[in-house]
Order: sequence, then C-alpha cells, then structure tokens
Amino acid sequence: MKKLSQFAFFILLLIVPSFAVWSAEPDIVFLMIGQSNMAGRAHLIDGDDKSIGTTLLFDDKGEWIPASNPLNRFATDRKVISMQRIGPGAGFAAAMNEALGDTRVGLVVNARGGSSIDQWIKGQPLYDNAIKRIKDVPREKFAGVIWHQGESNADDPKYIEKAQLLVKHLRQDLENEDLVFIAGEVFGDKNVNKLLNELPESISKCAVVSAKGLKVFDGVHFDRASQLELGRRYAKAWLALTKK
Repeated sequence: MKKLSQFAFFILLLIVPSFAVWSAEPDIVFLMIGQSNMAGRAHLIDGDDKSIGTTLLFDDKGEWIPASNPLNRFATDRKVISMQRIGPGAGFAAAMNEALGDTRVGLVVNARGGSSIDQWIKGQPLYDNAIKRIKDVPREKFAGVIWHQGESNADDPKYIEKAQLLVKHLRQDLENEDLVFIAGEVFGDKNVNKLLNELPESISKCAVVSAKGLKVFDGVHFDRASQLELGRRYAKAWLALTKK
C-alpha cells in the first residue's frame, strides 16, 4: 500500500506541472491581424511545431494553449490549413519572451490571405468575426494590435483614412483609447509603405516597422528568416513605445 501511494504521488508530480502549463492564462495579449504575410506563408521546418517559450495561443474553443506554428491555424476566416505556415508571430513571441521574462504573452492570430483593408473595417466579416472571437478575453489584458496588411492596397490613396478608422474602432471595442498599434511595411517599393509610415503622425501610440533587408520567396511573401526578423522588429517597436 505504501509503495502504491508513493507511485501515485510520483504520477501526480508529473501531471500537475503539465496541467499548470495548459491551464495558464496570459498576462498580456496581442491581436495579430492582416493578410497573408501575417498569416504566414514561409515554409515550416522540423521543430516549428514545438512550443515557443511560454507564449500562449488562443484557440478556436476560446482556450489558451502553448503557442506553436502555424499560429494562424485557428483564425476565423483563414484559408486552407495547408497555407498556414510561418508568420511574424513566431519571431515576435520569441523576442517578447526574451525581453519580458516572467510576463506570459498571449497571441490571438486572426489573419486572412488576400484581404484588403476595406474588409477589416467594422461591420465587415473579417473585423466583426475577430472581435466576436475575443469577446471573453478581458479587455485590460490587451497590450497591442500588430497589423501587417497592404499588399492588396498597394496604391490605395485613402489608406491612411481607412487605417485611422480601423484603429478607432479597435480601440473602442477593446476599450483602450491608447492601445498600441504597430503596422509593418510590405515588400518592395510600394506607395502603401509611404502611407504606412505617415500613420504615427495622426495616430497616437503607433509605430511602423521597416521591411528593409527582408527577402521574399515568390515576389510577395517573406521567407522564413525574414518573417522571424519581421517579428523581432515588431517586438522591438512595442518595447520602445511602451518603454519596457
């Protein structure tokens, strides 16, 4: 009987830490939205399905699980699962883990390849479904929105006005008028990059990360190394804005 009790105690020691990880809640949460480069199209390699430090990922059941690639697999309006690969969220998560230590980061990745900014305006399915998905996440936990979109609006002269409206609605629905908003440049010499870089002039707590030096594998989508670097740039921008 004594031996059985010792065995049962040993099994409990193995189970409890595992349960603690799976039942954990994030300290801060980031909403990551946009089109295909946010969803991630860079090829996966062995090991990419392993957990990214202590980062948590919001799944399709409204639960937090250990974050692993592809991070966009639970998105409400994603394309087929085979298209979901490595995006900037992987590099972002690793960099935030390193910088914030014991602060547990949660990611809600909800991107849709090929989408225009017009589809992300409140009242449209992409926006409304993303907000509906996170309805039960405590608003005070949201620390920022990471936005990577623009390929579908490369020459849209009204991009700034549309982005301003997007930020306004996000801040209203996430109940934080100072919620950090960070956008990223698209690849190449596109006019939308010029407009993206003008956003901090009219939007408070806003930054734009450069795509300089990043590479694509098909003319549009960043390769794996570039996606990881892009994610690190997003993290660096957030840390600078919040002075962490």
